[in-house]
Amino acid sequence: MNEPLAERVRPKTLEAYISQHHLVGEGGSLTHQIKKGIIPSLILWGPPGTGKTTLALIIANESKRPFYTLSAINSGVKDIREVIEKAKERGNLFSTKNPILFIDEIHRFSKSQQDSLLGAVEKGWITLIGATTENPSFEVIPALLSR
Repeated sequence: MNEPLAERVRPKTLEAYISQHHLVGEGGSLTHQIKKGIIPSLILWGPPGTGKTTLALIIANESKRPFYTLSAINSGVKDIREVIEKAKERGNLFSTKNPILFIDEIHRFSKSQQDSLLGAVEKGWITLIGATTENPSFEVIPALLSR
């Protein structure tokens, strides 16, 4: 019971998540993709406290995928490479169980840090879920957005 209150009340399933019903509701497109085991890389954009991290955790749980998390505030290329190496060791190229790499505050990564993600996303070693409070069109490099 040492967990903070926010962690104790955090939704753990799509059914308990109360926002974005067009994506994660019963007929939502993301719900269908999770059920099929096909999770795309995506950027979650919204104000602080709106459930971006919670949704990423739920996606990982519901899809039964390994989940790695980094914060762009205190992580660098070395940290990204370490996670990618762990993902590659799993040997699940384009499988339904490739790991999810969640990067909080992805807009704070420099262009070169964002570039270091491209190969792993393109090759399917990881599914990238980025979270940002800033408009990703201006803060995330176009090559990463297109993937």
